[in-house]
Amino acid sequence: MNSYSERKNTVAENLIRNWKWIGKIDRGQYLLIGVIGSAIKHNLDRLVAWLGFHRQWSVFNYWIPLNRAVRINSLPHADAVFLLTMLALSLPFIIVGVVLTLGRLRSTGLPHWLVLAFFLPYANLAFFLLLSVLPAKPEGNSLAEPSSRGSAFLGRVVPESTGGSAAMAVGLTALFGIGGTVLSVEVFSRYGWGLFVALPFCLGLFAVLIYGYHRPRGFWSCVGVACLSVGFVALGLLALAFEGLFCIVMAAPIALPLAIMGATVGYYLQKRAWLRSGAPASLLIVFLFVPLLMGAESRGPQEPPLNQVSTKLVINAPPEIVWQELIAFPKLPQPHEWPFRLGVAYPIAATVVGQGVAAQRECQFSTGEFVEPIEAWQVARRLKFRITSEPLLMKEWTPYHEIHPKHLEGHFFQPVEAEFVLTPLPNGRTLLEGSSWYRNKMWPTAYWELWSDAIVHNIHVRVFEHIKELAEARAAQSQR
Repeated sequence: MNSYSERKNTVAENLIRNWKWIGKIDRGQYLLIGVIGSAIKHNLDRLVAWLGFHRQWSVFNYWIPLNRAVRINSLPHADAVFLLTMLALSLPFIIVGVVLTLGRLRSTGLPHWLVLAFFLPYANLAFFLLLSVLPAKPEGNSLAEPSSRGSAFLGRVVPESTGGSAAMAVGLTALFGIGGTVLSVEVFSRYGWGLFVALPFCLGLFAVLIYGYHRPRGFWSCVGVACLSVGFVALGLLALAFEGLFCIVMAAPIALPLAIMGATVGYYLQKRAWLRSGAPASLLIVFLFVPLLMGAESRGPQEPPLNQVSTKLVINAPPEIVWQELIAFPKLPQPHEWPFRLGVAYPIAATVVGQGVAAQRECQFSTGEFVEPIEAWQVARRLKFRITSEPLLMKEWTPYHEIHPKHLEGHFFQPVEAEFVLTPLPNGRTLLEGSSWYRNKMWPTAYWELWSDAIVHNIHVRVFEHIKELAEARAAQSQR
């Protein structure tokens, strides 16, 4: 009886210690509690979503809660209430997850601030799996590596020298990155979270795990190897005519920081001898995680949001004159804006066939022609049209004659409609306001909208400045 009581007290003490902020938790407990907790949370979320809001809920809704990307400042009331409810329901699980992750980090001897990876979409799954296989820090101050590691396959393959291990890390990671990109784009037809978030993070982690396999490397050398690996992925995509230079440059601001985050995690793993023994399992997780995630993501709902970009300009001419220059305008001068000079399509001229809602506007761009049937025609007041046919978004910079990236050929950027409103102002002036609506099927939408919004705004400004010049010149001539 006493033996049973002692065992019971020991189990209780372990559980209490593990739940304290100063406690530790081993990898088996972390994996088990994480899986069970995720299952409980998912089923609870499904129940609340269905009973309370008559909505479906799947695992993909943890990244896209409404089955579509939205802007927080334009949420309908029903959607806002639903999201707030699901967020409130998540808070206890988030707290438990943070406590468990901190306990696992203490157990492995990793710095506590790495708990921030718990909140990184998609990459947090890889982080969870890593913590589920990494061994605990040995008792005492022993830094000796397990003797079995020296005979491991990777131990024989990865060079021990700094230069050799760096070269192998960069080479293998570049192949991994190019393969992952081709898989996501060509097989799954997705430019998504797996490609732009999970893959860069795992590239940095993968590179450093190889680079520091035999002995600890310095932080900045780890970051350098990770960034060099991403650079070789970019060069490979460029050399294989898979992507152009401008699109690679646009992806760099999101890919490089994530690769550095992955490299940072890898740095702390390879810095500790007892964690380097888990490198083979870690590499396997990273290698399998990315393609499996991309495959799962391709089966999930990803309805891009309808984005709106508006631009205003005051013109020193009456609306009647501005209207004439708006519906059709002669050829514009060569662009000086840097996006257009780098290959982004820009407007050249516009013509209109007919009048009223039966008319059709045709806008010539540097890459082809937009066909724009008129939907609203209020002379000197309002012009609205939808877009039924559009050319390629841009001409890529490439060492080849031409390339055909899937995001261009598949029109992942899709203009929908546009509207121009003319408001008369005192002293014969006009406020010209233009709005364009489009969808961008590249994720994460919050990042890619920064680029697409800026490009659409530059198109507006280029056309508006041209209209302003023509209308003011005609107004001045009519006053003579």
